[in-house]
Amino acid sequence: MSDSMSGPGPDLEELMRAATARLAEAGVPSPRVDAELLAAHVLGVSRGRAAALVLSGARFEATAAERFDQLVAERVRRVPLQHLTGVAPFRDLQLRVGPGVFVPRPETEQVAQIALDRLHRLAAENGAGDGAGLRVLDLGTGSGALAAAVAAELPGAEVHAVEVSAEAAAWAALNLEPLGVHLHRTDLRDLPEDWAETADVVVSNPPYIPASMVPVETEVREHDPEVALYGGGQDGLSLPHQVVEVAAMLLRDGGWFIMEHAEEQAEPLAARCTAHPRLTAVRTHQDLTGRDRATSAARRSSMSENTTTTMEE
Repeated sequence: MSDSMSGPGPDLEELMRAATARLAEAGVPSPRVDAELLAAHVLGVSRGRAAALVLSGARFEATAAERFDQLVAERVRRVPLQHLTGVAPFRDLQLRVGPGVFVPRPETEQVAQIALDRLHRLAAENGAGDGAGLRVLDLGTGSGALAAAVAAELPGAEVHAVEVSAEAAAWAALNLEPLGVHLHRTDLRDLPEDWAETADVVVSNPPYIPASMVPVETEVREHDPEVALYGGGQDGLSLPHQVVEVAAMLLRDGGWFIMEHAEEQAEPLAARCTAHPRLTAVRTHQDLTGRDRATSAARRSSMSENTTTTMEE
């Protein structure tokens, strides 16, 4: 920070006001916040510290001011803020992100919370508060957000993450390897047979946007990879349906899974899970705005499956 703030240079508050105006004119949703975060990135400090420097009348060193101006220009072109800073906040984590990987969204944090609540209950039942003995799989991990959240908060759990995209897997490796997560670069539909009935919990935030629904946000439309957005088919449910099938195969008796989806997909996905012979206890979960954004279900016990089959015969 000392090099960035040393010597006479442009007034930080003036630069912030100008940057905020440029970002607002470009239609950036949170121009002042973005300006503060970009300044903090250049200075190598927290956003709060950057705001304090603004109030104290601090000045940018000329080279740092030029770098800040370049980043603001990129943000004006609607390059995602996270691509410019190289990180995306997710719960208590700072995930490495950039071109080629889907930037994690706040609504996925709620999915992580629901999954972690379930896992903490399982850990308590097993008498291992750190999650030891639990096996968790994240299907279509992208940046690794869900798997990282689980591994960070339950360090004793055995966590696996699956990702088909080479670009996304490279970012996921940066986020997951320090947490001890096992990363597998493969299609979630091509998992090893010996993974069947081994998972306690499966989590997934798969691509689910319908082919005809082009994202409104410029950052999403132009910078998030298509492979991470579109779920296949006119309703976007081709891949989410595959996740249901794979999760039902992976879960051991009594195991549980949760999957994020679009609000309008809640009803068909709940119906799909309810009709599945291996799944029970289907539930729809809302995000913090009250929208139906995730579906969960549990794996029936083998005994109940056999009983049902016998009765049908």
